[in-house]
Amino acid sequence: MAIRGEEEPKGKRTGIKKYFDIHKPVFWPAIILITAMIASTLLLGDQAEELFNNIQNAITDNGGWFFVIVVNVFIVFSLFIAFSRFGNIKLGGDKAETDFSTMAWFAMLFSAGMGIGIMFWSVAEPIFHYLSPPMAEGGTSEAAQQAMNLTYLHWGFHAWAIYAVVGLSLGFFAFNRGLPLSFRSVFYPLIGDRIKGWMGDVIDTLAVLATLFGLATSLGLGVLQVSAGLEHVFGFPDNIYLQVGIIIAITGVATGSVVLGIDKGVRVLSELNIRIAALFLVFVIFVGPTIFIFDSFIQNFGGYVSSVATFSFWTESYSGTNWQSSWTIFYWAWWISWSPYVGMFIARISKGRTVKEFVLGVLIVPSIITFLWMSAFGGSAINLEMSGIGTIGDAVNENVATALFVFLEQFPLEMVTSIIAIVLILSFFVTSSDSGSLVIDGLTSGGKLDAPVGQRIFWAQTEGLVAAILLVGGGLTALQTASISTGLPFALILLVMCYSLHQGLKREYRENQQRIKDIDRESYKELVEDAIKNQQKDKEE
Repeated sequence: MAIRGEEEPKGKRTGIKKYFDIHKPVFWPAIILITAMIASTLLLGDQAEELFNNIQNAITDNGGWFFVIVVNVFIVFSLFIAFSRFGNIKLGGDKAETDFSTMAWFAMLFSAGMGIGIMFWSVAEPIFHYLSPPMAEGGTSEAAQQAMNLTYLHWGFHAWAIYAVVGLSLGFFAFNRGLPLSFRSVFYPLIGDRIKGWMGDVIDTLAVLATLFGLATSLGLGVLQVSAGLEHVFGFPDNIYLQVGIIIAITGVATGSVVLGIDKGVRVLSELNIRIAALFLVFVIFVGPTIFIFDSFIQNFGGYVSSVATFSFWTESYSGTNWQSSWTIFYWAWWISWSPYVGMFIARISKGRTVKEFVLGVLIVPSIITFLWMSAFGGSAINLEMSGIGTIGDAVNENVATALFVFLEQFPLEMVTSIIAIVLILSFFVTSSDSGSLVIDGLTSGGKLDAPVGQRIFWAQTEGLVAAILLVGGGLTALQTASISTGLPFALILLVMCYSLHQGLKREYRENQQRIKDIDRESYKELVEDAIKNQQKDKEE
């Protein structure tokens, strides 16, 4: 079954399709909604930041409880699926084989799932929570433990459970049911062939918006950090002009990568990211407080496991504070809005994995690597603050984007490591942009995996433009609001996706069982026929 626009025309594209080959009911509504938000941001000027702040507060104050529930549903659902009777179902069928080694698969999972965000927040967030924890006195050992527990919560199993649900759903319906690799396909068990109509168009349009604004948030965070790093290291003025200039330059590089495609562009840069990040992590572990990092990693993990139920269901009901909206709710909305891109990427590299292998692989390994990263950077930063060494806390309060660079000043080769950090952020910037462009291309072209080059360039440029306008119009608040606003309706889609995936897996399981019965019946029939033949042969002899 194919939706409109899925099949690639034979031969070379001609005319307008040489540059654009769009699925109009998704492409144009997405463009109109994106343009409306951009135009309103420009027209409101200085009022934009206040408006974004009001929208963010309204959503988090009234819908925060909903985000808390749905993210916990995703982690329970993904574990249920993994250990249920569906766990042995293979993506692509029983005879499907993996396209990548297990180590390569894990490397790509980590590269896709965290990206720029882990560079921006790995030092800043633990220090924020250490200085101003929601349920402890700031600057104490209790605050330090709580800071790492909360950081693990925001970057650990809950985030990856969202990706697991989306990636597994997309991969299952694409590889096992023969549907396009598109969000509408996931809802086939519920609405059948109506995924070809307006219902499917609405689903894919929301996926485009969630992806675009989730990417814009990450790109904006990356630009803020690169700009701050250039000022800190080289003395460049950290202002909006430098930030927009960085967006223009990096969007140009990302456009070139998109033109080269997945194998020559995205894959090469992703592998480069992993190598640089691994070296960066090893350097910090061995020049930093090595024993403390390993000790705290173990203790932090234990503290997280023992407190995860409390923190994951905490909603500030009795505290009367507004801490959660700026942190936990923002993260849940950010991961949800980021999930179309990450989920589709994970789905494309996971053919041949069983459901259990997929879920546990996506949940556990990237989370453990993230925990180690956060302990190495964030835990070391807290250790420095507790020892009275450095001014990381002051940097976080003054300009959060400089936290990583102030942290690196405390160790040898600070100039070299700061430059490496900037290069790594820029590299994550490029891979996020070009990978996101390819995902949006697929959604707006009706499920095609190879959209025309002109269309790829268009979306790469659009992502940069949206990030730049949101930064100019409202800074970090605008970026956070964009994620939360698109994350809320998309959370509803993901809930329905859980039900749809369960129905699809039930059908697949029944078909597999029937196939086994048919094979057994055929085998039994052959055995009986062989026995009869042998008896007749014995009689003749």
